[in-house]
Amino acid sequence: MTADANFDGEYEPSKWDWVAEQVERYESTNGAEAATLRDSGLPIIVMTTVGHNSGKVRKVPLMRVEHEGEYAVIASVGGRPSNPGWYHNLVANPKVLIQDGPAPFETEVRIVDGEERAAWWERAVAAYPPYAEYQAKTDRVIPVFISRAVG
Repeated sequence: MTADANFDGEYEPSKWDWVAEQVERYESTNGAEAATLRDSGLPIIVMTTVGHNSGKVRKVPLMRVEHEGEYAVIASVGGRPSNPGWYHNLVANPKVLIQDGPAPFETEVRIVDGEERAAWWERAVAAYPPYAEYQAKTDRVIPVFISRAVG
């Protein structure tokens, strides 16, 4: 069973300065600025979770992989050997906010596998080709979550 997400709780910015700065700029301009990964020109979204241990609100920019109103959330962390910290937040509580433009909206994520994962992975690599390199350099299968709007 999962707890309800409290997105109004205490916000703790990322310890990675560039992540915290991008999130702040993206949100303060309603997605008009900082809407791409650094200088790549590739679009991002901002995902908001609630820490599974701390209960603090966490925000992270992720590559924008959208299909028919759903978003893929790729737990790649650059192909490192372990999943990103926010992976555990999604497993503990699948309710997240996605911001793709002016305002965030509530979604629920689920992890996918098999043919569904393969289709979404193909979309993810098309949106951000380095994902293929990330998968090649790690022994873990990079988790793919699908985020669907609630309500």
